Amino acid sequence: MKRKTGDLKKGDMIIVGGQALKIEEIETSDIGKQGTKKCRIVASKEGGEKVTIIRPSDYPFEVK
Repeated sequence: MKRKTGDLKKGDMIIVGGQALKIEEIETSDIGKQGTKKCRIVASKEGGEKVTIIRPSDYPFEVK
């Protein structure tokens, strides 16, 4: 199932590059020069490694 980045919440599991990541933090910015809101996601892998992802709020993520 896919959900837009703007609809994700802390604790959701997303699939990126074939790996499941758990969202630790999500922050949404205001509309910028490109005309879309941006979301900054801090997610953790199973081993504890943190990954930061920045995507437009309408970008679809595969949700587990």
